Parts: sequence; structure tokens; C-alpha cells
Amino acid sequence: MAVYGYEAIDKAGKTRKGSVEAESVGLARQELKRQNLTVVKVSEQNMLTKEINIDIGGKPTPRDLSVFCRQFVSMTRAGVSILEAMQMLCEQTENKKLKKALEAVRANMEKGESLSSSLAEFPKIFPGIMVNMVAAGEASGSLDTSLDRVATQLERNSKTQALVKKAMIYPIVLMIVAIVVVIVMLVFVIPQYAGMFEELDTDLPALTKGVLAASDFIKAWWYMIILVVGGVAFGIKFFAGTSAGKHFFGRLAIKLPAVKDLTTKSAASSMARTMSTLMAAGVPMVEAVDIVSTTMTNVWFKEALEDARDQIGLGVPFSVPLEQCGLFPPMVYHMTRIGEESGAIEDMLDKLADYYDEEVEMAVQSLMAAMEPAIIIVLAGIVGVLIASVLAPMMKMYEALDSL
Repeated sequence: MAVYGYEAIDKAGKTRKGSVEAESVGLARQELKRQNLTVVKVSEQNMLTKEINIDIGGKPTPRDLSVFCRQFVSMTRAGVSILEAMQMLCEQTENKKLKKALEAVRANMEKGESLSSSLAEFPKIFPGIMVNMVAAGEASGSLDTSLDRVATQLERNSKTQALVKKAMIYPIVLMIVAIVVVIVMLVFVIPQYAGMFEELDTDLPALTKGVLAASDFIKAWWYMIILVVGGVAFGIKFFAGTSAGKHFFGRLAIKLPAVKDLTTKSAASSMARTMSTLMAAGVPMVEAVDIVSTTMTNVWFKEALEDARDQIGLGVPFSVPLEQCGLFPPMVYHMTRIGEESGAIEDMLDKLADYYDEEVEMAVQSLMAAMEPAIIIVLAGIVGVLIASVLAPMMKMYEALDSL
């Protein structure tokens, strides 16, 4: 197929420029008219005139997807057809990757494919829970309700992730500040006193000698330090991507006192919320657990839910593997068991999610409250050592002058 550049006017009277693939100019014009565009000019593109498409857009965030779901629901409930709603959303979506995916989804739907199957062709854009919820909504005739639940799920997940990220930003910033302060003092401030220290008749204190040695080492081997730090960071990132690394850091997050509560409660909240949303939409439990396992960021929780999926397939109640894995808090499997016995598991899971959403927020606040003074004390200690290394020889010199 040839690529044709076009200039056209849309329904709103705005001029649009772009490109379209077609077998001929005539077919290109037909495709543009089908998109409700008034064609102004169409011409085949060559190597010099072909549009260069550099995709610099990032992956759509949960917030982007939740906004899409909300707008889609509002349009369809107002009487707009699904295809027209998709066209309008394509035009107003700012994220480039999401916009491109929605355009392809709309094209597939025009060929007769369902919305869920079209979304499934872009697993890196649309999460599994969204695809399955849409499929359940299409089967039950309640697509708008399913998308409304997906939007709520994405918004709450986004809020939880934002809380966790917020807890990490402050210590990271302080660590960077500490590193910058140390480097500035060792490379620029301490050397200013080196000449004066050499003129002293007495030996320098061991602390001052050590700091000066560190300053000389950094100035002489700074490029090697950067290479080593970069190599270590790359090695950690590579190791974290392996199965052994995922298990190591996953276990560390579960066992480390500072973050284990936050890790466990975040997993419980995410599991309960996603399970409740899927089951309320009519997704079978085995399939729902399988989808939930793919959303877990910690590999240990992921494998625990995969094992639960297999046991549920054999007729074991969901609460049993949740208790056997030893990862989830007792309230999770106790309330799940009550929900199974009463036949209201969706409501119980929803209440669990609400409870652990609040627990996650409290865990984040507790973590920040504990880390702030600890990091400040460490930073003050580092700066204090550097200042002491400068003041120690001066004090020694003053003592020598007083003895004269």
C-alpha cells in the first residue's frame, strides 16, 4: 500500500493533517470521507515528503485509562454510539501511545471485531483487568457499568501507587542532597584548607588525614568512581529483572521491618479490590484470580495467587490457599471465608479493599515519619564529620599557641 498525505477539515471545522495508507488516491479519499473528514488535498508521499513519526509519548498511566473509561461511559450513556465515542476520544486523547492504540481499536471494531478483542491486541496499553471487564460487560449487556467499575479500580490503584511513590521520593531526595554535599565539601571546600594544614608544625589528626585522603582519591579517580557506581547500578537492575532477583528483592520487601507492613497491606488492598471488581462483573473466580495474579508487583504474592488459582480449579475454597501461603494478613482470609460461607464474597472483598486502602495510607505516613528523622540524623552525622575534620587541626593549632 502507498502512503498518502492529506489535509482535511473535521466536523468541528478544524484543519487536520496526517497520512493514510491506501491502494490508490481514490481509496484514500474514501477512507477520509468515512472518517467524516472534508478532504482538501491528498497526495502520495515520497522519501522527502513522508512524515517522520517519532513516538516520544510514554505508556499511558492508570489515570489516563480511568479518564478514558469515564468519558466513554458518559458518551455512551448520552446516546452516542460506540464507534462515534471512540472517534471523539481518539481526537481528544493527549497520550500518543494511547491515541494510536485507540485508533487501531476503532479500525478493528469497524471490521466487526468486539471492543474487548480489539483492546486485547494491545496488552502493553490496556491491562488484563480492563479487557476482561469489557468482555464481561459485552456478554451481560452492561458495558457502561463494567467500564465505570474499571475506572474506579484504576483510580484507586493509582492513588495507592502514588502514596507508595510519595513515601520513596523524600528519602531519595535527601540521599541525593547528602551525596552532593559530601562531594562538594570533599572536592571544593576541604582542599582549600589543605595548604594551611601543611604549614602546621604538628601532625594532623587522623580524622583530617582520612578526609584529605578521601578528597585526593575522589579528585584523582572520579571517573572510575562513576564507572563503578554505574556498573553496580546496572548490575542491580539486571539482577532485579531475573527470576532470582525478583525473588530476592520480593522477599526483602516482605521481611524488611521498615517496608514489610506497606508491602503486605498494598498487596492485600490490590488483591481484594481487583477480585471484587472482577467478580462483581461476572468473571469466574478461577479466571479472576488468574488476572489478579498478573497485577501483583511482588513475585511472592504473584506465585501465591497462581497456586490459589490451581487449587480453586480443584474445588478448594479461595480462603484456604490465602491462609496457607502465609503472606496475607489473617483478616484477609478470615473475611474471605466469611464471604464464601455467606455467599457475599464480593461485598466482603470490597470492604477488605476499603479497609486496607486506609491501612496503606497510614503505613505510608508511618514510614515517612520514621524515615525523616533517621535520614536527617545520618546527613547531619556526615556533614558533622567533615566539619570536625576541618576544625580539629585548628583547635590543635590554638592549643599549641596557648602553650607558648
